[in-house]
Amino acid sequence: MANDLIVGIDLGTTNSLVAYMDGDTPRVIPDREGRNLLPSVVSFAAEGIVVGEAAKRQLLFRPEKTVYSVKRLMGRGYEDVKGELRFFPFQIVPMEQELVRIRIGEREVTPPEVSALILNELRRRAEEHLGQEVRRAVVTVPAYFNDSQRQATRDAGKIAGLEILRIVNEPTAACLAYGLQKKKQGMIAVYDLGGGTFDISILKVKDGIFEVLATNGNTHLGGDDFDQRLMELILREIREQFGVDLVGNPEAVQTVRLGAEQAKCRLSSEAVTEMALSFPGDLVKYGRQLSRKEMESLVEDLVEQTVAPCQTALADAGLDAAQVDEVVLVGGATRTPLVRQRVRELFGKVPRAELDPDEVVALGAAVQAHILAGKITEMLLLDVNPLSLGIETLGGVMSVLIPRNTTIPHAAKEQFTTSVDGQTVVDLHVLQGERELVKDCRSLARFELRGIPPMPAGIPRIEVTFLIDANGILNVAAKELRSVTEASVEVKPSYGLTDAEVERMIEESVKFAEADVRARLLVEARNEADQVIRATEKALSDGAPLISMEEMAAIHSALAALKTARDTDDLDLLRERLESLNGATKHLAQLLIDNALKEAFANKRIDEVVERT
Repeated sequence: MANDLIVGIDLGTTNSLVAYMDGDTPRVIPDREGRNLLPSVVSFAAEGIVVGEAAKRQLLFRPEKTVYSVKRLMGRGYEDVKGELRFFPFQIVPMEQELVRIRIGEREVTPPEVSALILNELRRRAEEHLGQEVRRAVVTVPAYFNDSQRQATRDAGKIAGLEILRIVNEPTAACLAYGLQKKKQGMIAVYDLGGGTFDISILKVKDGIFEVLATNGNTHLGGDDFDQRLMELILREIREQFGVDLVGNPEAVQTVRLGAEQAKCRLSSEAVTEMALSFPGDLVKYGRQLSRKEMESLVEDLVEQTVAPCQTALADAGLDAAQVDEVVLVGGATRTPLVRQRVRELFGKVPRAELDPDEVVALGAAVQAHILAGKITEMLLLDVNPLSLGIETLGGVMSVLIPRNTTIPHAAKEQFTTSVDGQTVVDLHVLQGERELVKDCRSLARFELRGIPPMPAGIPRIEVTFLIDANGILNVAAKELRSVTEASVEVKPSYGLTDAEVERMIEESVKFAEADVRARLLVEARNEADQVIRATEKALSDGAPLISMEEMAAIHSALAALKTARDTDDLDLLRERLESLNGATKHLAQLLIDNALKEAFANKRIDEVVERT
């Protein structure tokens, strides 16, 4: 049974999920509190590493040691992200031509390490729910993720101790989730606007075969950018109203960010919302009404940026919008009414969103996992590579071997020759991109073909083979046909984690696994203690007249004991003190509930008398 179990994971920018097949139905696995979404946030607290809701709460207290939106950094170099560093409270190490590294205190971590911690938490959740070990998974990525970003995702899986059997494009996974239930036939457009990425995919569905015809998008556009626009407005208004610039205050900026995110979410269902932000140390008190119309004016140009990729994908698929039978919405940002309106205008039909847009990708990943396990045989997934692949030729020109939107897996061969007499070594430069010149494309790898017999220029026949697998990962081989000299490489990003680094991270994850779990439990217990302390203090203020002096003294004693235990590292003591305080306040809580019910009943009787008179 354990060998057959493969879970589906949506490793998201804002939230992540894990799903499995319950019979023939995909289901998202909840945590102990019944929450399906795991915030993609990791906090490196003094007592250890925490992930998810507990880490998200640390954003207000330890923003410089709490990492969020790490998916935006996956497989990217410092030059790729330096324009947005001001948006992150944590520090990015300025290292050119190397994978981004995040400095947390005295240590440095990479985005794959942070993502591995999120994957580990999802795996733990799945194992607890299913009652068995989980070691294999299908993981989704944005369709427009390049080779470096896909490789970083594979590295994260390795570090987390997961064998990633397949990397599936998110829009394709969403279509699988719908296809399992509806068995749709025709042309489907999947519009996927998540927390940090946008993808559009055009699929042809017939007789259970899902064929991706074209894909396009933007790996750096999503709901986070909506939040950022509202953040900038709030920060500007605080500066103008109070003369206080909060930009250099990480705690205050995170308060603004979380407030902006909450207001944006409320405006998806409300026309107007109230914002009230209090800052650490009573720095300022900011409040205002925000209308949906105002919010839409802030993000209208961002929504418009999704239109051109949609039009390009349609053109690549040889279709116009009228030929699309269904439009499927994916990603939490598609709850924004302006987004839905623009999609309806673009495709001329009401988009479908029967499945939760936050969950549909994870559900589709579970379906793909079921296909790989041999449990579904009547369904087939044919995906495409998002960007052209080729090599550098004379004059710094990009020579394409596999064009973008080619169905994968796929192999391509092409012959080249030398340009210099007696040349015995050929340097092969593997590239990805849509531009004509090498300088405008992304370098994926370099390797050498050595041992070519000396011959006049133009005589050697060098055959280059590109093989792109079902995960979108590329292997390149080269051989000189006359002498059968060969060389090959599994293409790794020009900057990324080495095999040795990955192995070290795997060893550390095993070594510190028990300590990390205990650290997480300690932080969660401290958070619970903070909530209980606040609730008890309020209950004492409201209910003092209802209890005896002896009971009041017992509650104060238990409360003081919990406050003392809260600042220790003794998890067992903290739990014991929590139970003691809960026991001491049980009678007071019951009296407060009874009192509230009496007041509500009395008010109801008064209303009835007023109504009769």
